[in-house]
Amino acid sequence: MGYPRKLTRRFRAFDNFAISFTIINIISGIFSSFGFGMNAGGPRVLVFGWIGVSVMVLFVGAAMGEIASAYPTSGALYFSAGKLAKRHQGAWSWYTGWLNFVGQVGGTAATNFAAATFIQAFIAMQWPSYEPTPQQTVGITAVILVVQALANTYTVRLVAVVNRISVWWLLIGMVVIVGALTVIPDHHQSPSFVTHFANNTGFTHAIYGGMLGLLVTSWTFTGFDGSFHMSEETVKATVNAPRGIMRAISYSAITGLILMLALVYAIRDYGHAATAEAPPVQILIDALGQSTAKFLLLIVIGAMLFCGLANMTSNTRQIFAFSRDGAMPGSRWWHSVSARTRTPVKAVWLAAACPLVLVLPGWWSHTAFTAVVSVNVVGLFLAYAVPIFLRLRLDDFQAGPWNLGRYGKPVAAIAVTWILISNVLFMLPQAYPITPASFNYAPIALAAVLIIATVWWFATARRRFQGPVSYGRPDEVAAMDLI
Repeated sequence: MGYPRKLTRRFRAFDNFAISFTIINIISGIFSSFGFGMNAGGPRVLVFGWIGVSVMVLFVGAAMGEIASAYPTSGALYFSAGKLAKRHQGAWSWYTGWLNFVGQVGGTAATNFAAATFIQAFIAMQWPSYEPTPQQTVGITAVILVVQALANTYTVRLVAVVNRISVWWLLIGMVVIVGALTVIPDHHQSPSFVTHFANNTGFTHAIYGGMLGLLVTSWTFTGFDGSFHMSEETVKATVNAPRGIMRAISYSAITGLILMLALVYAIRDYGHAATAEAPPVQILIDALGQSTAKFLLLIVIGAMLFCGLANMTSNTRQIFAFSRDGAMPGSRWWHSVSARTRTPVKAVWLAAACPLVLVLPGWWSHTAFTAVVSVNVVGLFLAYAVPIFLRLRLDDFQAGPWNLGRYGKPVAAIAVTWILISNVLFMLPQAYPITPASFNYAPIALAAVLIIATVWWFATARRRFQGPVSYGRPDEVAAMDLI
């Protein structure tokens, strides 16, 4: 790929799969957004929307996997965009990189903020006199970010071990939660309840309300580019990285559907749960009682913490690669690698500091925090779409060992189409009446990111950043390898 190797290859095939599976994180994703889905379509959209959107995300993953096999680098999306573009390679790479960076920072912030919120919910259940505040939530989030940064600082082998543990935590945790919801309650909803439709969004058009419910699955299925970003540290990356992406999506689709069904059929009082502050927690309490619900809530919190850690790891590698090509302020600083741990330690702490900056507005206003992190999914999926779209335009795409053959272009076309549709949904109003608290700030946040990137590009970046850098011929690069 034109770079001297600085990162050690200690990620096995399972480790590569584990990071994307952990970032997708069905427990974290479903428990964070289930309440929104109860009011935007109800069980019908939660269940059948999960199935439909999972299939579409598999198309996105397959298209990305084909590109990952051809360009297995930490730069991942922005690197492949620069290589696949016919013209203006620097601009394509620049915008893709910044969308990916902002999306990942937003994902880390949102996941850890959600973990802090659930931690406080657990504390309040344990000690009823405890009253959560926004300031406490921000403080807990900051502590979580510091701990995750420390874990990422000490060798990639430690991160791999933690991600292996997280896979089993998710799978065993899912079995425990589903088992409890299946066996313990003395009453379940009838089989036909899966077709129940609810539209409490405030919009009168049921179809619109139901389409908004698709966002539950779309928000969950983000971050599988983590396998792509870790490819420089993965053995046999041209095969294991795309396999990691596809396995993470497919296993998450199956296990997520099982968890979704368990929660849906365990609902007792739909109206009460749908209007609760934390609907899935209320479902656990109603169906299982306070003590069991608290135990299961610990599983959910653990899943969220693992998700945040994997998010930070993926973001660190993107920062490292983007800086290696001189596309970030202080690039020389951020792409340095520790001689002792063989990890980009400085990039790790930048990946911790940036989410903390995004979380700080939550000290004063939850609406302000939501506005900042709302670009998470939109930014990530647009970053996914760019290299897939550019590959679609090529007639001479040089595929890697893992490829789709003659189905490459049709799959890429479906993937880009779905990304555009889902991104439109993410930017539409999601509740009525529209107030400052309910307004969807995603379009404004996305516009702000693109305006800043554009001004920066025309002011200075276009003269010094021409896309991924080549350090020389293969023999010259090999002589530079530090390992």
